[in-house]
Amino acid sequence: MKCFSRYLPYIFRPANTILSSSCHTEDVPCFPFAFCHDCKFPEACPDMQNSNVLPSGLLPSGQNKLGPWCSPTGSPAPLSCETGCGEGSWILVCRLLVPTQVSLLSMEEDIDTRKINNSFLRDHSYATEADIISTVEFNHTGELLATGDKGGRVVIFQREQESKNQIHRRGEYNVYSTFQSHEPEFDYLKSLEIEEKINKIRWLPQQNAAYFLLSTNDKTVKLWKVSERDKRPEGYNLKDEEGRLRDPATITTLRVPVLRPMDLMVEATPRRVFANAHTYHINSISVNSDYETYMSADDLRINLWNFEITNQSFNIVDIKPANMEELTEVITAAEFHPHHCNTFVYSSSKGTIRLCDMRASALCDRHTKFFEEPEDPSNRSFFSEIISSISDVKFSHSGRYIMTRDYLTVKVWDLNMENRPIETYQVHDYLRSKLCSLYENDCIFDKFECVWNGSDSVIMTGSYNNFFRMFDRNTKRDVTLEASRENSKPRAILKPRKVCVGGKRRKDEISVDSLDFSKKILHTAWHPSENIIAVAATNNLYIFQDKVN
Repeated sequence: MKCFSRYLPYIFRPANTILSSSCHTEDVPCFPFAFCHDCKFPEACPDMQNSNVLPSGLLPSGQNKLGPWCSPTGSPAPLSCETGCGEGSWILVCRLLVPTQVSLLSMEEDIDTRKINNSFLRDHSYATEADIISTVEFNHTGELLATGDKGGRVVIFQREQESKNQIHRRGEYNVYSTFQSHEPEFDYLKSLEIEEKINKIRWLPQQNAAYFLLSTNDKTVKLWKVSERDKRPEGYNLKDEEGRLRDPATITTLRVPVLRPMDLMVEATPRRVFANAHTYHINSISVNSDYETYMSADDLRINLWNFEITNQSFNIVDIKPANMEELTEVITAAEFHPHHCNTFVYSSSKGTIRLCDMRASALCDRHTKFFEEPEDPSNRSFFSEIISSISDVKFSHSGRYIMTRDYLTVKVWDLNMENRPIETYQVHDYLRSKLCSLYENDCIFDKFECVWNGSDSVIMTGSYNNFFRMFDRNTKRDVTLEASRENSKPRAILKPRKVCVGGKRRKDEISVDSLDFSKKILHTAWHPSENIIAVAATNNLYIFQDKVN
């Protein structure tokens, strides 16, 4: 039995489906012994009884938490491209991957939390479900790079200070901090397991020596403070050096405590927890340009939060119909305008984008602008509605354009023109003939992200077979590159890849029938001011830099 509730809630779903952690239960009757396709109870589910792979929540104790991530392997190498994609070349800086538990035990003995011994690294050919990277995000300066995974961990990499002035090493990043952001929970009222998977990470601009970031799983958003400590107080009057209370009778002099140097320690502490405001799964969080508020969006609602208030949020969008049988679309992504704190945009599973202005009304159910491209009747098919669903929406840094990603294309919209996009880029149009098989293996529901470069002149998004695509908006050139372990040698130049659709295949081309759909680039990030990119492929994080001549 297929379950579509994680893609289009309540649409096409049988009424007698028991829901897993990635499904919704509101207003839906459930009956025992009918399990959906992605059920979390393999011992009871007939579809999973023959499977040898257990979900991370059911792994034996200690096997679903593999701890912090490793530092780069080998000697990192840089990247350089005059146009951003077309004529220049990209080369690998470093590849970072999740270690085994053996590596974790060794790393715990390392004194310096910022330097991990490379001798503990193992080149794994496998990865557990908890190791898969689920989000990647640079901070506003590009000095830090945060990743989240399905195990609920956040790993922060810091750019090497000495690499900034060395042109061939300027893209090197090392492990800075690792912490467990979310733990698996269970909703006893709805009999739902809440996964620890990190859906999104968003940085706040740095105001002091500490860093702040938001991380969210399906239900709860947390505000984390990441700070450094390299001094500790000593010389207390009532405590000895080990922290034990001293006998007051032995105190004969008054001492003034002093700060002594210590080994650098990076601490991550949760400052705020924003919970119990979403019935459905959170798919987006976005920090407002006033830096006082942020919004979180789920399938049917968008809430506005103040960073100082955790027990109350304001519902600004609610598309849930009175009768759930009348539901025809869901919210897939949402983002604030980069400069105007009153404006935000959200996309839907119908391929539409709505621009809203919070000055118009408290509840923004009525949009200010509505962006939709008329469908070509000649291209209408059974899969049209599925592939038109928008998986990501991003404002340009200038705030003038909106970029959206659906299954086959990336589109750029001008805020002043609602009837059609000004640019459309085909990401992998050669898969149009494979939609039936992609539907059967559920790949057609994959949610690809898209990113701008710092000047809004180049667009990057992912594809299958560990391919990722770059489109230069000025020269109209595009390139397909591959992030793989085979190309992960130090200073390896990425060679453009081409996919052969039919006819005679050239030596440097790959047949569309040979593509590996289990290897996919869903999450990417671009440095805010330089040509440095981060690409997540399963449990590997690749950092590329444009090649310097």
